[in-house]
This record gives sequence, structure tokens and C-alpha cells, in this order.
Amino acid sequence: MSTQRLQQQDWSTQQRRALTPDELRTALADLPGWQLDGDAIAKSYAFANYYETMAFVNALALIAHQQDHHPDLTVSYGRCGVRLNTHDVNGISSTDIECARRIDALLERP
Repeated sequence: MSTQRLQQQDWSTQQRRALTPDELRTALADLPGWQLDGDAIAKSYAFANYYETMAFVNALALIAHQQDHHPDLTVSYGRCGVRLNTHDVNGISSTDIECARRIDALLERP
């Protein structure tokens, strides 16, 4: 896991806005597995067992809490679906992209 990619940002001081379609396409190109899902971005993660799934969910919860940004999750035995959007801009913002990067960093190998 890359600790640099897990560094917390203070989003409370930044003006958020919905990304343009071009900005969103560029951002998604750098986020393997993330897809546009209506007014959100989404990705599904697979795990070997329930314990690994829940460990991921708990680590993701810490990131979400630090970012003050709370994704919709679908959790089952060996799978976790994550869906991110920014409600106050009615779309996808830089906050969603940063959260997606931080979530992916949980599973990176050094």
C-alpha cells in the first residue's frame, strides 16, 4: 500500500463542483476498473473470503471518514461494490476521484 496515496486532504476549504465530461473521462482513464454509473462512479472489488472483504470495508470506512465523504457500499461474502458521487454538486467531483484513488491504494502492493 502506498502511504503517499493515502494522505488525507482537507476538502472543507475547497470549493467543490461537478467535473466536466472531459475532466471525468481523463480522471477515469487513470482509475482502472472504475466506471460511470449515472451520476456516480462505481467499482466492484473481489476478495477470497468474508474476513478480507470486511477488512477492506473497515479500511475504506476510515478513508471515507477522513475525507468526510461517504460512498454507497454493497457488501457480500467475497465482494464489495463502491459507488461515489458528491450530493451537493449533483454529480462527480474531484473529491470522488480522490476517494477512488485512496480506496484503490488500499490494495496496492509495494
